[in-house]
Amino acid sequence: MEQAAVIILNYNGAHFLEQFLPSVLQYSRGHRIIVADNGSTDHSIHIIKSRFPEVEIMAFHENYGFALGYDKALQQIENTYSILLNSDVEVTENWIEPLIRLMESDAQIAACQPKIKDFNRRAYFEHAGAAGGFIDILGYPFCRGRILDHLEKDTGQYDDAREIFWATGACFVVRTALYNQMGGFDAALQAHMEEIDLCWRIHKAGYKIYYCPESTIYHVGGGTMPVTNPRKTYLNFRNSTVVLYKNANAGSLGWKLAMKLVLDMAAALMFLYKGKTGDSQAVLQAALHFFMQKKHWKRARKSVNIESKVKAIQTIYPGVMVFSRYLLGKKRFSQFRF
Repeated sequence: MEQAAVIILNYNGAHFLEQFLPSVLQYSRGHRIIVADNGSTDHSIHIIKSRFPEVEIMAFHENYGFALGYDKALQQIENTYSILLNSDVEVTENWIEPLIRLMESDAQIAACQPKIKDFNRRAYFEHAGAAGGFIDILGYPFCRGRILDHLEKDTGQYDDAREIFWATGACFVVRTALYNQMGGFDAALQAHMEEIDLCWRIHKAGYKIYYCPESTIYHVGGGTMPVTNPRKTYLNFRNSTVVLYKNANAGSLGWKLAMKLVLDMAAALMFLYKGKTGDSQAVLQAALHFFMQKKHWKRARKSVNIESKVKAIQTIYPGVMVFSRYLLGKKRFSQFRF
């Protein structure tokens, strides 16, 4: 049996399959390539069968979304490693082997990611993952190579393999059995932040997440939902609050949640000031819906909030990232001190 399975979740993404499956097939020989199709109504299935017969098809009868779609897919995978790959990704030569070699080097590494660069600005890191993900004490995510909207040019400054807090969902390499044992992605999150939630649980269980600079992929980004879509804003703000609520230690949860909500309201005002009324409304709705659904999230916290096996997670930034960015002018990850 092949050691790794590359799993591409697809919903009406025939154009991305046509564009990017050739590179996946060319540079992933010796590994299973699977398209998990979320009930597409376009010609995705026809494209795969007619042009890429080597690709396995896992066809669902409905659109389960990102989180639940991958959960259902990995429940059917027996390979040691699952590589969750976005459909809007161009891979490069020898991209899989360094990732597997890193995972094999330490049984405590539960997941890892490659270097994520911008498909359209190929010298720069890409928003969704860059050179590895981190969070601050309020659960706000950022990356080596990407602080909020500031993307760094890749000059080799992050070419060291190192432990990170979260690996990107754009290319998420994980031990299949552990993914299923941990309950996979939280389907209630739908999309965005689900990988951060899972990585937090993985850390608390005593495992590690790593970044592998020897593997590089190029990500289009916003393929399924544009950055300017208020729905994306809603999911990002609601889910970041949910992830903090589910995973933060009980002793600090109250003040962290209160401070985060204050900063979210400030973000809503900033969106309004910039004329982005849709995004402003999305932030307000995210906060409102979090409180309306708090009973559900409380049950989720109880069900997944295992007692942490580590005293402190070293990859959580001990400050507030937005303060460091806007008040102290820190735009580069190298300026942050852990």
